[in-house]
Order: sequence, then C-alpha cells, then structure tokens
Amino acid sequence: MDTPQNTALMRALAEVPGPLPTSGVVHITLPHTERFTVVGNHLAQNAALSTAAVGFAVRIQSLPQGTEVGIKALAARFPEGEKLIAAALRELEAHGYLQRTRVRLPNGRMVTRTVFCNHPEALLRPRPAEVSKRGPDLVAAPVAVSVPAHIPAPAPAPAPPHVTAPAPETHQAPAPSPVTRQSVTAHRPVSTPCLVPPPTAPKAPPRRLPQPRELTPGLQQAAVALLSDLRRHAPGLVLSEADIERLTPATATWLERDAHPDTIRRALTTDLPQPVKYPAKFVRHRLTVLLPPPLPGTEELAPARPRTVVIPLQTCEGCERAFRSRTPSLCRDCRTACEQPAA
Repeated sequence: MDTPQNTALMRALAEVPGPLPTSGVVHITLPHTERFTVVGNHLAQNAALSTAAVGFAVRIQSLPQGTEVGIKALAARFPEGEKLIAAALRELEAHGYLQRTRVRLPNGRMVTRTVFCNHPEALLRPRPAEVSKRGPDLVAAPVAVSVPAHIPAPAPAPAPPHVTAPAPETHQAPAPSPVTRQSVTAHRPVSTPCLVPPPTAPKAPPRRLPQPRELTPGLQQAAVALLSDLRRHAPGLVLSEADIERLTPATATWLERDAHPDTIRRALTTDLPQPVKYPAKFVRHRLTVLLPPPLPGTEELAPARPRTVVIPLQTCEGCERAFRSRTPSLCRDCRTACEQPAA
C-alpha cells in the first residue's frame, strides 16, 4: 500500500481510444499550447544520425533566434563535453541540417554565421508559385526560428455507454492531393528559408605587399633581425624562415621611410587577437595597412614665401635714360614729348 501510484497517468491511459498494445510503447498524446517545437520524423528517426546529433538538432531548433550555438556556448548550456558536441555538429553539417560560414562584418571583424534548417530535403523540391514570389521574405536568420505548422487536435473523449454517438455526416471532403504531410509543412514560408544567399558585392582585391625603392644589404639584415625577434615580444608571432623571407621587403620599406625598429615592433605586437591563428598573414596585413608615408624633406617643411616680381631695366631709345619696363620702349619724358603737337 505504500507504493505511490500516478493516478493522473492511469486516468489518461483509460481514456486512450482503442485497445492497448500488449507490448511496446503506449503514446499518450496531449496538445501543446505553449513552449513547444515541431520536429519532423526525418530527423527524429534518421538512422544515419547518432542520438547525440539528433538531440542537439532538437535543442538548437528549440532555441530562440539569435542564440549562440557554437561549441563552447552549447557546452556551457548543456552537460555534454565539447568533443561530443563538435562531433554532433559535424554530423548535422554533413546531412544539411547545419551550415557554418565565415563572414566579415562592416567593422572588419570575422565571425561565424550559423544557419539551421529544420528540413533540408524540402529545399530540393519545387516550391509553389505563391511562395516563390516572396523572394525577400525567404531570407533566413542566423538561427532558424521554430514556428509550429500544426497543432494536433485533442483526442475525443470516449462516449459513455448509455450515450449514443451521433451519426457521421454523409458528405465527403475532397480528396487531398498526393503530397505528404512533411512536404506541405516544409513549403510554409516561415520554415523553408534555410540558406544564406551569396554576397552580391565583389570583394576588394588584396593590397600589394610594400616594396622598397632599393633593398640594400643593410636594410635586409635589419628587417630579418626585426622579424625574427618578434616572438620574444609576442609569443604568438612565430614566423618561419619562408615567412620572414616574404615579409622582409615590406619591413625594409618601413625602415627605408625612417621608421624606428621600436615603432615597427609596437605596430606589429600591440592589441593582438587571442589566439593569433595565422601569424604570417597577420603581420603581412599590419605591414601593408599601417605603412607610414615617407618623411617630408626640408623643402616641403619650409613655409611658402610670396614671390617678388622684378621688372627689368630698359634703355630709352630717345635719350638713353635707364628706366624699368617689361619691354624696350621710350621713357616717360620722351613719350610725353612725342605726344605734344608741334607749335
């Protein structure tokens, strides 16, 4: 008598229509009115996916839009380890449920954009005309939002023995088109978009590596020494001999423009990302983008002076007096005398 009994469960089992199976699972299906996610059998019963992959697919599909779903974010939210989560995400990527791409933000930062599709097989099927016309509305968000496409109706309660069930109506509904339930659900405008469109703007070509006007042995030796010494100041900037050979001309350009070695070192080692995945590409980017202009000479730094116009001396053709004029001619007195009429 001390064994606890779940009376609610027993009452629900009594209301299940039809005879109960002698073995196997018995489903008690109750309608959800809030906090639920629709999951297709193509995912829940996919024999090619492991149980961990199916579980994380359901978890990702149930998360709100914009939630971080990286490996570390999922490991902090759920009890599974990072290795198991990484393997599950790779399975979902291989079967088309998950897509992870690297995109560049307007501020230049590279981030990973994750797109989850709840029914990747439906993307290969032709969509209805009324859905295809809504081109801009079919752009997916970074994380798919699960919108319930169908809420199961509650099972009718069995009629008491003394109540006669009403006779069914004689008219018949039109036969449905030969389209499966999963296909109809997948063609809904909310759940169909799952892919990120390719960028339309072409990428700018990478900048060329700076080259000095003359790579002297002194500049080359100083540039090689500076690049080889970077790992002392920043352990993440470990460059190979081939990388140093490629970056030597750009470093020599800095030295040729009278940049002090400490200035170059600070420009390359300040505010480093953690970790530095590609040290050679990172150093190449900073040597190219942060290249200072050549120092101006003394003539460029001198203030501009107003130019004084000097009118040359001329000799008068009449009296041979010296006077200033731009062209040879008569002096003022001789011109006056020539202009006066004879008496």
